[in-house]
Amino acid sequence: MSSEEASVKTTNSLENESQNENENEKKKNGSFSSWMKGMGKHLAKNWIIYTFFIIPIAYYIVFRYVPMFGNIIAFRKYSAGGNIFGSQWSGFKYFKQFLGDPAFRRAFGNTLILNFAYLVVRFPLTLIFALLLNEIKWLPWKKFVQTVSYLPHFISMVIVAGMIKELLSTSGPINTFLTSIGQQAIEFIALPEWFPTIFVASGIWQGLGWGSILYLAAIAGINPELYEAAKVDGATHFQQVLHVTIPCILPTITTLLILDIGGMVGSGAAFEKVFLLYNPMTYETSDIVSTYVYRMGVYSGNYSYATAVGLFEGLLNLILLTVANFASKKVAGESLW
Repeated sequence: MSSEEASVKTTNSLENESQNENENEKKKNGSFSSWMKGMGKHLAKNWIIYTFFIIPIAYYIVFRYVPMFGNIIAFRKYSAGGNIFGSQWSGFKYFKQFLGDPAFRRAFGNTLILNFAYLVVRFPLTLIFALLLNEIKWLPWKKFVQTVSYLPHFISMVIVAGMIKELLSTSGPINTFLTSIGQQAIEFIALPEWFPTIFVASGIWQGLGWGSILYLAAIAGINPELYEAAKVDGATHFQQVLHVTIPCILPTITTLLILDIGGMVGSGAAFEKVFLLYNPMTYETSDIVSTYVYRMGVYSGNYSYATAVGLFEGLLNLILLTVANFASKKVAGESLW
């Protein structure tokens, strides 16, 4: 083959490649433009529905994403009335301070203990409660049980804390019963060893019914033919629950477990209850990261220090969520992403 023929073939191949690339670009542009047209028609047709997203999106932008810029003061020295992003770079100074603070280590340990205890007790109980509710065949009774179990979720935490204090006070019904049978009254609220029990028990009472809603929704979506096939195979009622119901709702169970593990270090949801129930006498077991941040930031005015603690807590939650998601994907084949 001569050099001229080789150059001609090379030129032709390059032209063909460029033509193919141009055609691919046209297809991409065409598909994108058609997608945009279709989306425009869809939005024009359903614009009323999409307007409902405006307020939630604005809420998350204003109160969730914009405040993230304030995390910069974890690395800068901030004083009230000064520059909103701090006046002087401090690096990891505040991180080193709180990691060496025994009060932070105590709060961090209490957060892990309370969240882990609550997860271990609440997670299986909500699943069992949902399975039991699903077995109630008389609809009026089922609705009554659901209503009674859902109501505590809608009671204000301030009222819940007041109810707990009244029930556990030295003149409350529990201590009245104890003294009536010859026992000494117990100052539950003032004893640190009782706080984890109070925290977990009150959380179960308030969140048991509400936590079962997603499980009930998942159970309602199971194909009834699966139960019929199990009956034909001679499966008992318990075996149907074990081999049909639970495997079918396993993705829901996995998703909720991953989210719970991801919030293991976090204490935001527990802040109100702990803040309303704890006192200096119970700091040993009741002080958690969020109450520690509140005292450091609001009471003491150490805003940069408190921001560093909050940022550290958020990063640990993110790591736990990622690890739990990866482990679930490897073990059970289910994950959030």
